[in-house]
Amino acid sequence: QGQVEESGGGLVQAGGSLRLSCAASGISFSNNDIDWYRQAPGKQLEWVALITSGDNTIYEDSVKGRFTISRDNAKNTVYLEMTSLKPEDTAVYYCYTAIAGRRYWGQGTQVTVSS
Repeated sequence: QGQVEESGGGLVQAGGSLRLSCAASGISFSNNDIDWYRQAPGKQLEWVALITSGDNTIYEDSVKGRFTISRDNAKNTVYLEMTSLKPEDTAVYYCYTAIAGRRYWGQGTQVTVSS
């Protein structure tokens, strides 16, 4: 049974940087699209970024130019490099993939950006 697990969140001042990791076990990230989502307190889940199986990347408008999604297939891990962080980036961040009709979500990692 596969699972994904996020890590790397924390408390950072505005303008700072963090790198989130999403590691898979029991499943392979290679040849699959992987998304990052986030959910701020009291708000709905929001899509943040996508890396396709072909390593194309797409970003939500508010994070373009600040966030970078990447993958390391040898480590079966996807990353979200976040720079120039803003208080409005505060949220729980989740990675997501769907493989053979099954959806995989991690438990999330908290990112808090102080002003």
